[in-house]
Amino acid sequence: MSYKSDIEIAREAKKHPIMEIGDKLGIPSEHLLPYGHDKAKVGQDFINSLKDREDGKLILVTAINPTPAGEGKTTTTVGLGDGLNRIGKNAMICIREASLGPNFGMKGGAAGGGYAQVVPMEEMNLHFTGDFHAITSAHSLLSAMIDNHIYWGNELEIDERRVAWRRVVDMNDRALRDVVVSLGGVSNGFPRQTGYDITVASEVMAILCLSNDLQDLQKRLGDIIVAYTRARTPIYCRDIGADGAMTVLLKDAMQPNLVQTLENNPAFVHGGPFANIAHGCNSVIATQTALKLTDYVVTEAGFGADLGAEKFMNIKCRKAGLAPSVVVLVATVRAMKMNGGVAKADLGPENVEAVQNGCDNLGRHIENLKSFGVPVVVAINHFVTDTDAEVQAVKEYVDSHGAEAILSRHWELGSEGSEDLARRVAEIADADVAAFAPIYPDDMPLFEKIETIAKRIYRADEVLADNKVRNQLRDWEEAGYGHLPVCMAKTQYSFSTDPTLRGAPTGHSVPVREVRLSAGAGFIVVVCGEIMTMPGLPRKPAALSIGINDDGEVEGLF
Repeated sequence: MSYKSDIEIAREAKKHPIMEIGDKLGIPSEHLLPYGHDKAKVGQDFINSLKDREDGKLILVTAINPTPAGEGKTTTTVGLGDGLNRIGKNAMICIREASLGPNFGMKGGAAGGGYAQVVPMEEMNLHFTGDFHAITSAHSLLSAMIDNHIYWGNELEIDERRVAWRRVVDMNDRALRDVVVSLGGVSNGFPRQTGYDITVASEVMAILCLSNDLQDLQKRLGDIIVAYTRARTPIYCRDIGADGAMTVLLKDAMQPNLVQTLENNPAFVHGGPFANIAHGCNSVIATQTALKLTDYVVTEAGFGADLGAEKFMNIKCRKAGLAPSVVVLVATVRAMKMNGGVAKADLGPENVEAVQNGCDNLGRHIENLKSFGVPVVVAINHFVTDTDAEVQAVKEYVDSHGAEAILSRHWELGSEGSEDLARRVAEIADADVAAFAPIYPDDMPLFEKIETIAKRIYRADEVLADNKVRNQLRDWEEAGYGHLPVCMAKTQYSFSTDPTLRGAPTGHSVPVREVRLSAGAGFIVVVCGEIMTMPGLPRKPAALSIGINDDGEVEGLF
């Protein structure tokens, strides 16, 4: 049987005018800023008017560690949201925006797949409403103003060797990881070594996703530490005077983007930090607004539960006062086989033994998620090659870990295929059995927070950090930043820092390469192993297959 591609399905979507989608949510048209006919931003005045409403139930979708076989976390998020609406619930989804880097690299887009997609798919995976460009521009403005301040006399006495603010671009470009700027003589400034990160790793991105409104946004931007003096005194963004202009650039980007699923159900798509190098969640303002507008909000956190879900719980929920009612953990039979030692080319034939051998990764995630006090449902994202015996093997394994696994066929059938999952998730959410709590307190020392995640979530024996890292953490504690949560940056492919170590490894170490203070966002970034905050393109990037066909349509985008 042949299946249509995601982009073919998206093109056939019968989209409703975005004002009709807003009307479903009770958003008056005057509070929607349309970007064409099928997407719009929601105004801050309307969001402010919702403050006294009760919140709906928050449902988090996460996944096992990603494999080349694919897990379909966003697809399941969309399918579950559509399924909830199909069974008569008032629900919407909240997901992140797509970065151009992976779109033209190897990961592809972030709009779901099959018959569980958010549209307009092409625009979402390209420029969308310009939020990422605004974030890149705001970040770049601060970069330019720092070097300009140094050039025109350096009144703040910034030590050029201690400028902490790197530059960003929304593209995978390994050549920019380490660069020297201001070469070419006196008129170009003072040469210094710096580097680029991808926009999704920018502290400006994190700040936008954690801010409640424009006032909060400007305060957080002002709190960014951009450099230090020779006496190690911090220099803030507000000292440079860039926070006001940056806020102006981000004014529209702060407003959540309203779009729709293939089944014309509402969706917020807003913000886009990666979970392997940032905190991996959509914006707080979109999630909080959705909770005021509907009874159920389905959101996702990036990559596996060891990254996105851990940060969702320990950073986003802690900072925003959110509490999930249930977690949906996405897994596939194919991924279980790969974790069980089967090569990608051999995933088609039935192999129950490999499924059973590969379930350890799934079991580890179930245990970890339960440690936050939230009930867990496993969604088996169905592939056409799955056999009944293989699916049953996963169900039996999940049952042995005190959870429930439900087969969902949303990719193939849309909401018709996710009804069973939706009913069970709604039932658990309505039972109010969750007792959510982060796994470490605010007042725990920073290094102990790192150890807590490494040992309780990754099951490592130890954290390896040299005196420079440990002393830096102690200095930040003495400066008043000890209460901040930690944001681990590590490979998404393994519980360890070794991307080739699949399954549920134990007895490993977590080497900390460096730590970065994101004072505006309100967390400490802990860079582990060989993870890069500026990815590179693969040998054959997806960009090679992307173009415009004779009908003027985009081809190759996925």
